Amino acid sequence: YVHKVNTCHFLLVGPLSLFPQWKLKHYDVVVGVLSARHNHELRRVIRSTWFKHLKEHPALSQRVLVKFIIGAHGCAVPVKDREDPYSCKLLNISNPVLNQEIEAFSLPEDIPSVLSEDRIVSVNFRVLYPIVITSLGVFYEADGVGFQRNITVKLYQAEHEEAIFSARFSPPSCGVQVNRLWYKPVEQFILPESFEGTIVWESQDLQGLVSRNLHKVMVNDGGGVFRVITAGEGSLPHELTEGVEGIAGGFIYTIQEGDALLKSLHTRPERFASHIKNLEKEDALLKEESSMYDDIVFVDVIDTYRNVPSKLLNFYRCFRLNWAVDRTGKWQELEYPSPAYPAFACGSGYVISKDIVQWLASNSERLKTYQGEDVSMGIWMAAVGPKRYQVSLKESSDLTERGDGCCSK
Repeated sequence: YVHKVNTCHFLLVGPLSLFPQWKLKHYDVVVGVLSARHNHELRRVIRSTWFKHLKEHPALSQRVLVKFIIGAHGCAVPVKDREDPYSCKLLNISNPVLNQEIEAFSLPEDIPSVLSEDRIVSVNFRVLYPIVITSLGVFYEADGVGFQRNITVKLYQAEHEEAIFSARFSPPSCGVQVNRLWYKPVEQFILPESFEGTIVWESQDLQGLVSRNLHKVMVNDGGGVFRVITAGEGSLPHELTEGVEGIAGGFIYTIQEGDALLKSLHTRPERFASHIKNLEKEDALLKEESSMYDDIVFVDVIDTYRNVPSKLLNFYRCFRLNWAVDRTGKWQELEYPSPAYPAFACGSGYVISKDIVQWLASNSERLKTYQGEDVSMGIWMAAVGPKRYQVSLKESSDLTERGDGCCSK
């Protein structure tokens, strides 16, 4: 038993807006197949297998509607020029500082160094092009009496418990003073593109650290090869920030593969021009495909991985309980504040009743999207039904029939 649902008028936008709108009609089941723009061959396979059976079956063809859901816009940025391959954000590097060491942070001359009450301070950053950190440093003005503190500085990769490397500052071993910072060399590792890390300064004394708000320090990103990311901007949840968010020192780094970077920047205009032509060809192919098969819905999104649901992750369990939020990689989630998701059904498809469809549609402008369709659906459904279930496939089917839950097919 399933609820009868109504198909909507599908509004088409952008370069594909010339396609006709479908008429209002009643169906018992509406199947939406999430599909990337370039997956012409995969859609052909579906049309020649189970979809073909539905269309040729006299009864099913009148009761079941199948549509491929595709983003109306291709990403205008070539993959090589994006911050990561899953989004559509331009890797905005210009005038990179090459073949020299760079101080990442510094205090303006007109700001005095004052001890704070904070004994632990940390900052999060993301690498946009490979760098090598050569030294870690702390803010401290000796006032002619030398370095009199005990401070540890550590670099962590996001969500890893062990530090990649660290430096300990003490009166007998204070490193080298450069401007208003004291630096000590560290073991050198290449931090690759998309690396996300945290630098933590910790005072081993009873005194606090010399630290500053992120907005009161000068950041030298080498032309755009790394970015400081803050919880205040919504980029990272507060639990990933150890101690107080801020700067209590800095690091010295160099940019790797400078010649390759310059070559990439030099050939960028040519790459963009070629990419735009390919997008135009892709639009033409999609227009032809849609006109031929009349089974595509174009939605007003840029068609990248960040804007489509997550793929099926677990074949054996309907609901996931206490699933840890992933802060890095392909399934990166930077918006959900808790360290674990509520119970959610993971899967490539869902059966939901008409009233839930109507609720989702009427609240679409207020519902926040998360890293995947299955996670998002679970969080949205938590607002509809507060109970969290650990259910079998049979139980989840019963929930669907009652219209008070959702589950994977």
